[in-house]
Order: sequence, then structure tokens, then C-alpha cells
Amino acid sequence: MRERRGGVSVIDGSLRAELEELTTNMCRALNDPKRLMILYALGDQQRSVGDLCELLDLAQSNVSQHLAVLRDRGIVDSTREANRIIYTLRDQRVLHAIDLLRNVMNDEVARRHALGRRRPAKGARG
Repeated sequence: MRERRGGVSVIDGSLRAELEELTTNMCRALNDPKRLMILYALGDQQRSVGDLCELLDLAQSNVSQHLAVLRDRGIVDSTREANRIIYTLRDQRVLHAIDLLRNVMNDEVARRHALGRRRPAKGARG
């Protein structure tokens, strides 16, 4: 997916378009901690809005707004059961991707913490 121009790798047009689509849709949908909590709550079972409100201690209007974003982006599905709407996570790989990013973040935090312990503080005498 990378072209070479004059010895330099260049991102080709199809990859560029895919990355723009990823940012516009998936990344924006995941760019809220409450939406991430909703996804984790849906990771093990389907749930109604009321179930999610109780589990996450969030207001119904707030949960509904976040679910609308996730549904519009194709991350969750909804089905009507009597007078309730039940939500499910469409693809478990979304949680795997979030877990991978969390692991990278935690490794970086640990790396920075370790570097901070090895360096003397500015102005410290040793």
C-alpha cells in the first residue's frame, strides 16, 4: 500500500482514504470514555438502555445519545423487544482493538515511569 518515489515511501491514495474514513467514523465514535464503557458493558451480553444506565450510573438521555453515535457508526446493533430496545456489540474485534491500545498506553506509562526513576531530578545533587 505504499509507493516509492525517489527512494521515499509514500502513503498511497487508497490507504490515505481508508485512514481518513477510519478517523471520521470509528475514531470519532470511540473518542469518549462513556462510549468506551458502553462498549465494554455490551462486550459480554446484550443490554437495554435501562440496563446500561444502571450498570454505568449514567442518565438515560446521555446513554441514548452515546448509543445513537455508536449505532450510526455501525459499532452496535439494536433490536426491539416489546417496549425495550436491546443493544449488542456488532463485532468483538472493536474491544480487542481498544484493549490493544490500552496495553500500548500502559506500556508507555510504565516506560516513562521507569525513565523518571533512573534520571535524577533537575537541580538534584548526587
